[in-house]
Amino acid sequence: METTKQKTLKGSFSLFGKGLHTGLNLTVTFNPAPENHGYKIQRIDLEGQPVIDAVAENVVDTQRGTVLAKGEARVSTVEHGMAALYAMGIDNCLIQINGPEFPILDGSAAMYVEKINEIGIVDQNAPKDYYIIRKKIEIKDGRGSVITILPDEQFSITAMCSFDSKFISSQFATLDDINKFAEEISPARTFVFVRDIMPLIEANLIKGGDLDNAIVIYERQVAQDTLDQLADLLKVPRMDAASIGYIQHKPLMWDNECTRHKLLDIIGDMALIGKPIKGRIVPHGRDIR
Repeated sequence: METTKQKTLKGSFSLFGKGLHTGLNLTVTFNPAPENHGYKIQRIDLEGQPVIDAVAENVVDTQRGTVLAKGEARVSTVEHGMAALYAMGIDNCLIQINGPEFPILDGSAAMYVEKINEIGIVDQNAPKDYYIIRKKIEIKDGRGSVITILPDEQFSITAMCSFDSKFISSQFATLDDINKFAEEISPARTFVFVRDIMPLIEANLIKGGDLDNAIVIYERQVAQDTLDQLADLLKVPRMDAASIGYIQHKPLMWDNECTRHKLLDIIGDMALIGKPIKGRIVPHGRDIR
């Protein structure tokens, strides 16, 4: 039986854009890395250019994106880039970023996948080290969300989401073949409910949010002046407060695009285990992040 080899990028590539929460103009560069290096993120804008291992032990927050830290160095909104690396089979990569978060780009992982395909992937000499699920594991967060992990010959994931919304209540998405990630999952965009936007703004977040990088869901009617204020903050035309629905420039790619994006985020978080997984991930609940 042929041993599967570790993989890295054939060369380096960069992506440019604004940060979802900071609004800063950011550049992230993905570089080849040696065998057994794993994923590491370097804050090249900080003194000493500290390196953060992209592993679960360094996760310090998951409220509005995954945040990694080592000492005083932090980097957030890493999950889309991590998902692309993991799904494309890359084991070793040094990521350099010139700010505190990855650029949000179009709110999906599609641009990362496109660049990885463009630059190419190369086999290395060392064998892949898999994390093999040998028995059923169930993890609960105490708030109604559960992740069940089952033995399987390959990596697969099925997500079931229940949103606190009559407009978008329950959805289902699955990825049985990781090779279909680029086509079926990577273009799915991040999303936010109108009811959540004001608290985010008041918390000094989503300074870079707009309709080019997120699906905005307006599913509970609010006062017209409140919606006008939000429209002005988002720099979009004012809307009729009685018109419930999606607020977006680009139509939904799939009816379940929101849950496909949740699935994308979970793959990005699973990448922080540090090894490719052989197992089936089944998350379900109101907020499966």
